[in-house]
Amino acid sequence: MKKFLLALLGILVILVAVLLVKMYTYPFKKAVAGTSEGWKPVKNDSAVMHLSGGLKIPTVSTGSMGEFNYAPFDQFKEYLKTSYPLVYQHTENNEVNTHALVFRFKGSDPSLEPILFLSHIDVVPPGDADVKNKEQNIFRPDDKALPPVSKIAEDWDFEPFSGTVANGRIYGRGAIDMKGMLFSLMESMDMLIKSKKVPKRDIYLAFGFDEEVGGQKGAVQIADYFKKKGLKFDAVYDEGGLIMRKGNIAGIDSDVAVVGCSEKGFFSAKIKVKGLGGHSSMPPMESAIGKAAIIMQRLEDDQMKPAITPLIKEFFDNIGGSMPFTTRLALSNQWLLKPLLLSRLTKNNTTNALVRTTTALTMMKGSDGTNVLSPEVEFVVNFRLLPGNTVKDVREHITKATEGFDVEIEDIDNTREASAVSPSDTKAFKLIEAGVREIYPDAIVTPYLTMAGTDAYKYQIVSKNIYRFMPIRINSSEQQSIHSTNEYISIENYLKMIHYFEYMMTNYDK
Repeated sequence: MKKFLLALLGILVILVAVLLVKMYTYPFKKAVAGTSEGWKPVKNDSAVMHLSGGLKIPTVSTGSMGEFNYAPFDQFKEYLKTSYPLVYQHTENNEVNTHALVFRFKGSDPSLEPILFLSHIDVVPPGDADVKNKEQNIFRPDDKALPPVSKIAEDWDFEPFSGTVANGRIYGRGAIDMKGMLFSLMESMDMLIKSKKVPKRDIYLAFGFDEEVGGQKGAVQIADYFKKKGLKFDAVYDEGGLIMRKGNIAGIDSDVAVVGCSEKGFFSAKIKVKGLGGHSSMPPMESAIGKAAIIMQRLEDDQMKPAITPLIKEFFDNIGGSMPFTTRLALSNQWLLKPLLLSRLTKNNTTNALVRTTTALTMMKGSDGTNVLSPEVEFVVNFRLLPGNTVKDVREHITKATEGFDVEIEDIDNTREASAVSPSDTKAFKLIEAGVREIYPDAIVTPYLTMAGTDAYKYQIVSKNIYRFMPIRINSSEQQSIHSTNEYISIENYLKMIHYFEYMMTNYDK
């Protein structure tokens, strides 16, 4: 027995040694320390005023195209023309499907594939939260900047369509999502024209107008327009990732720029469960709502299997070197510890979404009376598909969860597969890294999986290199203002974003 225990101890010592050696020799990407503080914003009240004015125009998209009020979209088009006359004079510019906008700035070498920058004109409704200050036309670009918010706001500091400039911020619905990026692109192209710098390849800008409701009339039509013209883009850049402030990714003591090289798919199913209806005084042993509850519990308890895809492996390889000891040990020894690693990742909402197709029960409808048994109960379940899983896989998963019950299953909303994964070893991606280091030299830059849908997905028909990233540094509370209350972009972030895109346009072929 003593010999056995000694042998077991020896095996454990060897195993621990192997784990430690693998961890300390694992090729985690090393953080690059910047040699400077990065580009410092230069006062630019004109650019700030342009965005402020754009935020005053309520280009709201709602549930269906028939509910659109197009007057603000027409007003917005005219506003861009008056704000950027040089861009309109020195580019080919077209309207696609009346309200989508496309600009082409010709380069010197037509043999090179062009690059494309995306944004969208529409915004989501502002909600009905209270407004603290209803004063209009506040423009104070020289205010001392307040620190970033540290909690999610319950009220709007200013009217959501006031375009208020105060406290070092530009307030308004769409400031981040996504007029801030749209005006940054227009400012960058305007500066390029003024400097008389002609890029080698053509630069395109494309702005859809219904991204928030699926992009079928905007981005889909623009992408089809490009395809019919025979265009192929060397790179497409859209929203998606952000620069998360130091401390906002658990265990990482650095700013992290997450660049979406893929986005999850989307599938919603309405499941109708049938049973006996009637009066609640003589209920059946199993009601329709009880059956639905069993199915819903199955869907939540037995979700689709998690996996560390190549993209997420690259993400962890890039940030893992800055993570706590136990996490680095697991990441570098997946040959043994992958089950434990996946178990840990799936216990956190954020990391769970990185490694599996998620399941979300979102809507339910049954009886309208407190004493009435509905013969049919319906509920909606939404899945966000991990690259590698397909809509077919999800349908089979639902079929298994509903076995033994009388159900009808109906697809709803904008079903789409997960996008293709764009490579990170391209010129297009490396320029993102260089552009980030231009403004934040110490930031970790890493490929990432974008959880939400973007217009970028529609452009797969014209490019294999599609990257989702907005170069603004924010914390999680600021991020939560997107589609929520008190959305704003700091003047510093806005001016740095302009410089970033000017850098991208100027240096793509250097």
